[in-house]
Amino acid sequence: MLGGDNQIGLSKEDIQLDNLLSQLYPNGEAAERSAGLGGSAPKVSRWLGDIRERFPANVVKVLQKDAFERLNLTAMLLQPEMLDGIEPDIHLVATVISLKHLVPAQSKDTARRLVQKLVDELLARLRSKTEQALRGSLNRAARKQRPLPSDIDWGRTIRANLKHYQPEYNSIIPERLIGFGRKKPQHLKEVFLCVDQSGSMATSVIYASIFAAVMASIPALKTQLVVFDTAVVDLTEQLADPVDVLFGVQLGGGTDINRAVGYCQQQLSKPRDTTFILITDLYEGGDGNSLLARIAELKNSGATVITLLALNDDGAPSYDQRMAQHFANLDVPTFACTPDKFPDLMATALNGGDIAQWTAKEDLVLQART
Repeated sequence: MLGGDNQIGLSKEDIQLDNLLSQLYPNGEAAERSAGLGGSAPKVSRWLGDIRERFPANVVKVLQKDAFERLNLTAMLLQPEMLDGIEPDIHLVATVISLKHLVPAQSKDTARRLVQKLVDELLARLRSKTEQALRGSLNRAARKQRPLPSDIDWGRTIRANLKHYQPEYNSIIPERLIGFGRKKPQHLKEVFLCVDQSGSMATSVIYASIFAAVMASIPALKTQLVVFDTAVVDLTEQLADPVDVLFGVQLGGGTDINRAVGYCQQQLSKPRDTTFILITDLYEGGDGNSLLARIAELKNSGATVITLLALNDDGAPSYDQRMAQHFANLDVPTFACTPDKFPDLMATALNGGDIAQWTAKEDLVLQART
């Protein structure tokens, strides 16, 4: 077993691997804390470099996570030589963001490169599917609008209205006109991502920022990103650069969901064409009754309202079950969503689909039901 004391029969390469793992897992026991890496940042930096050379990326991320949890290396994370040796994953980047106010000047550029690397990886993974799903949905939505004469797709319109042919007039009287999807008006739909930036929602904030940046690049969508704790911060103007967005987030602190929803309400210009995504664990530190009243008002105005208890890969979230039940009583779908399913969720919402049916099809569990 690697990571233990017995190296008999191991090859030279295996012994090197064993020595690396033993510094983190003495006697091969993952649960036991170790001082094997000591308190030296250069020593830790060398160890990080060694594991990057000898293990695949997915294993490196697990080892890094264990090292930071077991050896209490958070303070060293703020040192440039440490940051340069790290393979970024979403949890470590969340830690960097939460500590950004402590990052010394000489580490700021390195920290930004670390965050940029993760952002680039996530964009490469998520952009194509998101754009494809949303553009398809928006094209369908565009054809449902009443087009201007210059925008009418006469071929599709004639085929759709053949049953209305009038022999006595030798003409078709169209019941509905179909326009070209490519000539859809700007900002056909509006999307609000209202994201809880309390510490427990860290990875959800990162994924939400990435998706918001992708959606902001689609002209037919007007996308707004609002993050909140007890204060509300509108990051919409920074969506061109997801890294700027993430460094504008302040993870931790209290939670006033009611205040954030109230701010978003004031920004809505076309409720019936708006999808409002509230990403929070619903642990309200503000006025819960007022929050429920605001959510009811949003629903009644015609907006599509969805609550995501988490937007991450971490499994079942911790959330306020009582508040979630109140949301369900208002007919607001309330569930956790993984990032790979979020593009299809948005496409379904923008196209006026039934979110409850979609969650059942995608094996996502509505956390509260009417």
